[in-house]
Amino acid sequence: MNKEAKIYVAGHRGLVGSAIVRQLKHEGYDNVVTRTSSELDLRDTNKVNDFFAKEEPEYVFLAAAKVGGIAANNTYRGEFLYDNLMIQNNVIHQSYVHNVKKLLFLGSTCIYPKNAPQPIQEDYLLTDVLEYTNEPYAIAKIAGIKLCESYNLQYGTNYISAMPTNLYGANDNFDLEKAHVLPALLRKIHLGKALEESNWELLRADVQKLPIKGIDGNATDMEILNVLKDFGIVKNAEVTVEIWGTGKPMREFLWVEDMAEACTFLMKSHEAKTANGKKEIRNTHINIGTGSDVSIAQLTELIRKTVGFKGRFQFNTDKPDGTMRKLTNVNKINSMGWKAKVSLPDGIAKMYQWYTS
Repeated sequence: MNKEAKIYVAGHRGLVGSAIVRQLKHEGYDNVVTRTSSELDLRDTNKVNDFFAKEEPEYVFLAAAKVGGIAANNTYRGEFLYDNLMIQNNVIHQSYVHNVKKLLFLGSTCIYPKNAPQPIQEDYLLTDVLEYTNEPYAIAKIAGIKLCESYNLQYGTNYISAMPTNLYGANDNFDLEKAHVLPALLRKIHLGKALEESNWELLRADVQKLPIKGIDGNATDMEILNVLKDFGIVKNAEVTVEIWGTGKPMREFLWVEDMAEACTFLMKSHEAKTANGKKEIRNTHINIGTGSDVSIAQLTELIRKTVGFKGRFQFNTDKPDGTMRKLTNVNKINSMGWKAKVSLPDGIAKMYQWYTS
């Protein structure tokens, strides 16, 4: 990519897209095109066609998606499958129609089988059944990978796919009903600390900025206490914060700025595979991760240390654990010359500083 190239970042307000925009500008790419979801509904084929016809981007980062944690994935199954299929189908197809030079499709490591051998290699895709709770999202992302591979084979396009592990960082989603595990835990433990200190100014400021089930900073003390209780944040002799599951599942976490750097690295240095005679090509996607993981119980203790919470964690074993381990094999991207830089303790500290400010 030359510095003057027009680059479209789909999903620029989200955790992933906003980090990619910051990384591009940091590297001197100033001709970045964006649209909010209210300006451009990526599920609408005609509107996406009109956008590509008007803007004619040369490069596309497809980071737009409907995302969420276990609860959201399992509750809004139809929306997660339909919305993600429509978004990626429209952007990938219109990139082909309007001669985009290169596209990077972003997925997730949830594409891999529930009981995949660890660490997970790219070749493990479609070798066994998926984790049921996030199956619709995973199926959509697998379809996106295969759409890119198929367009490369049939039309000679240059579309690559990257599968980041669990991401966290600035602009994350802290909605307790829909957030991924790390931001959800960080907010719950932050609220737990405020409750154990009886810091009502902090509690009200938090729910005023991010209301919980319609409860904001104007609610009564009892209304706030009740909604916190709904999410397992309770004050008796001491404050208890509920954690879903056993705490035993292992998870890998990648600082989102590292992920963004990896994406621009791949866009500049990695080309899509092609095959003579249009032979079958499989698993051209690339894992992005750290190659190390921690248990959910260990994660809660790391967050406790950062936040300064002194209360107790209650693991609710009636709630699902999800996949027991999802550690990525990152040999492919490491061999290309990229490695993650930010450690998990440092990343959590950065994220908490961003959240509280």
